[in-house]
Amino acid sequence: MIVTSNSILKKLLIAFLLVAGLYYAKAFLMPITIAGVLATLFLPLSRSLEKQGLPRGLSSLICLLALLIVMAGIVSLISWQVTGLIDDFELIKIRLTESLHRIQQYIMVHLGMSLEQQMEMIQRQGQFLPSTLTLVAGSMAQVLTTMAMILVYIFCLLYYRGHLKQFLLRLSPPGQKEEMESVIYSTSRVSQQYMLGLSKMIVCLWILYGIGFSIIGVQNAIFFAVLCGLLEIVPYIGNLTGTLLTVLVAAVNGAGFPVLGSIVVVYGCIQLFQGWVLEPVIVGPQVKINPFTTIVALVLGELIWGIAGIFLAIPVIAMLKIIFDHIESLRAYGHLIGETDSGKDTPGFVRRLRDAFRKGTK
Repeated sequence: MIVTSNSILKKLLIAFLLVAGLYYAKAFLMPITIAGVLATLFLPLSRSLEKQGLPRGLSSLICLLALLIVMAGIVSLISWQVTGLIDDFELIKIRLTESLHRIQQYIMVHLGMSLEQQMEMIQRQGQFLPSTLTLVAGSMAQVLTTMAMILVYIFCLLYYRGHLKQFLLRLSPPGQKEEMESVIYSTSRVSQQYMLGLSKMIVCLWILYGIGFSIIGVQNAIFFAVLCGLLEIVPYIGNLTGTLLTVLVAAVNGAGFPVLGSIVVVYGCIQLFQGWVLEPVIVGPQVKINPFTTIVALVLGELIWGIAGIFLAIPVIAMLKIIFDHIESLRAYGHLIGETDSGKDTPGFVRRLRDAFRKGTK
């Protein structure tokens, strides 16, 4: 019993030190981890270009340019939609002013706080605005520096991937080199499949939300469709946040309860289709993490690395599962974070729809 308790305490201590190390070393580890996940996304393109005779340095540079083009395309799409949203800014401003006036009246009647007291409180909060703007400017500079580091890391990881693979193989014992090679291939594969699947699913959600919001008459439907799709990067929370923002802005624009209710119905239908059909087919069978582990990973990721930790939580935990499955003493942990056998709970018509969708995508 004492031995078992000591063993548990050692494991807890190791876990605590690991989390503390990840937190305090995030300035170094976060950019290189993001670069590692994104680099796996461009491995097929890099290999394809090298098979056609291009040098590895040039193929890595082309992959980097492709990433920049994709990022520029997304930013341009959002900017285009934001421009359309700004055209309605005056109307939104009027609606928002009316809503704030009603809120002020409600506070004055029910809480006994006069308009002068409310304005004084707002002015006190406004004193912190200059320091907030300074903080935002410093954060933007840090973000740009981090993005530049990530781009450099992606190029280096693609260019030196063979050298890094040989380093990992030299670390493993002679009898375990084949298993180590299998782990390297599987971890890069699961990250690649998750990123590709997530990208495809976001595009599908753009189309579905765009059609649904346009049919029910949501203003700036494409913008909110893009927003809801991009927020899918954060499982369970992101798409719900996007839908709530859509409902709030539609309410400010004067939409009635039928339109607001229709937004919620569209969200619910798309979420059912996504959970039962899109995720199993597009993301694929390799990313098998149960919802409880996903939520815990998202919370820990946000606590340790902030927004970047939320983005990295799922691919990193999927890689850890593969590593755990290949180490005898850690297989129990791989089972813990893996999916349960819930296929029997899926309705028959959903399984038939999923099979038909899978055949159609081949």
